[in-house]
Amino acid sequence: MNNLRNKVQLIGNLGQAPEIVSFENGNKLAKISLATNEFYTNASGEKVQETQWHSLIAWGKQADIFEKYVKKGQEIAVEGKLITRSFETKEGEKRYRTEVQVSEILMLGNKEA
Repeated sequence: MNNLRNKVQLIGNLGQAPEIVSFENGNKLAKISLATNEFYTNASGEKVQETQWHSLIAWGKQADIFEKYVKKGQEIAVEGKLITRSFETKEGEKRYRTEVQVSEILMLGNKEA
């Protein structure tokens, strides 16, 4: 059960093309915005879609996969872990951001996406 302590699995669609950052040492970072959708029926009997947006990051070979093969709108499945980092804004305000650090990627849906 130790492997389940910090594990995230999501299936969704990319909201935009992955942002790729290349470093001087040759390493790459991919920043990805993933939308997941849930559907439910409200009290009036109407079908409602609720969308959640998730921030993903991927390093190294995973970033290469995002750069070469994954496009805006494409449906993917990812597995990873939650990480939280802090940073300061230009105004000196401390902020926190929670992201999914991707360890596995599975491309789903249409190959033309």
